[in-house]
Amino acid sequence: MSGINLLQSKIEVVNIGLPLFAEALAVQDIPVVQVDWTPPAGGDERLIELLDLLSE
Repeated sequence: MSGINLLQSKIEVVNIGLPLFAEALAVQDIPVVQVDWTPPAGGDERLIELLDLLSE
């Protein structure tokens, strides 16, 4: 698909994270799905390592 065709095609968005982005798209009648996601263990690297050990 060329860049020109891409810009003329229908936009559908999956937003992961900040709901503000999904809200801004929805106001413009752009189909959007909001996914509520946070990093495992709140992004704490030590807790992630401990969770990885538990899953082994």
